[in-house]
Amino acid sequence: MYPHQIERLTEVLEREGLQALVATSAANVRYVTGFGSMVHALFQTTQLAVWSRRGTALVVPSIDVPAIVSEGIGVDHVVPFGDFVAARGKGAEADRIGALSERRAASPTEALATALDAVGAGTGRIGLDEGSLTAQAWELVVAKLGPGRVVPAAALFRVARRVKSPYEIECLERALHIAEEALNAVIQMLKPGVTEREAAAVFESEVLKRDGATYPSTIAMGEHAAIPAPWPSDRALRPGDLVRFDVGCVYKGFCSNVGRTGVMGEPDHRQQAVFDAVQAGLEAALGAIAPGVPAARVFDAAIAATRAGGLPEFQRHHVGHGIGLEHEEPPRLASGVTTPLEMGEVVRVEVPYYQHG
Repeated sequence: MYPHQIERLTEVLEREGLQALVATSAANVRYVTGFGSMVHALFQTTQLAVWSRRGTALVVPSIDVPAIVSEGIGVDHVVPFGDFVAARGKGAEADRIGALSERRAASPTEALATALDAVGAGTGRIGLDEGSLTAQAWELVVAKLGPGRVVPAAALFRVARRVKSPYEIECLERALHIAEEALNAVIQMLKPGVTEREAAAVFESEVLKRDGATYPSTIAMGEHAAIPAPWPSDRALRPGDLVRFDVGCVYKGFCSNVGRTGVMGEPDHRQQAVFDAVQAGLEAALGAIAPGVPAARVFDAAIAATRAGGLPEFQRHHVGHGIGLEHEEPPRLASGVTTPLEMGEVVRVEVPYYQHG
């Protein structure tokens, strides 16, 4: 665990009077432990990360144990549960996997209680990330740990994760560069007749070549460009088409998101005018960003500049948001958001314009 995370989480414990924090979402579990579970991504299994001043523990299905050992995840305790079975081989890694798997708990709540004891938090108040829990799961945890011990903590994790460490910023920059390089490869291959599906396949392939992971991205052509989030189709590129790119990738758990707009050929007068207005709004938003500035001021600057630039009817619900272990994080650059921006936050700025017909 990096010093930045320890410092941020310690601040939360001290401010809230908590003995431990329990993460449940994929992003928060990765923030606490560095572990990203493929099993959880596929099947939404229960996973918990417990953090206190005395240590870190992972509570996972037993199927995750081999990945944790193989990746060298640096936690103090691993408490598995479930009935996954694998044959035991030879070697230090196999021995470690076997030893952990043999000490599995009967249920996630039993495993959580064991993990809390292991990090010295068997009593006292616990902050539980409720964001990924059903109401029934919350009640099971409360019943197991005792009334009055558990408080919601999803918002506390969001606060802790807002300001990024140098390592996190480095990962975000790499995720951005991967997406930009992959997008440039797509732009180079575009010509009339290429379909959205073919372009998306090239983007995904280029991301994977660069050690990134993909998530659904938009490469929308012609009339599809006005649809905010269409799936890739067999719609083929034609001369004069707008092409809208809303793409990104994940690198070591950190997200990137890149927006671009192009034209197959030369833009007509309307296309150029809208592009210029949106570009003015984007530049105004970027120019307004500084530590201490309320998020709403960035929003207001973008809206005013876009309208003045030639789109007087322009409206948006936001002009950007934070980005990190999740695609969308605080702060939200929207009207009425008075929260001041902080040094070390990473935000994605966007001023898109959609027009159907």
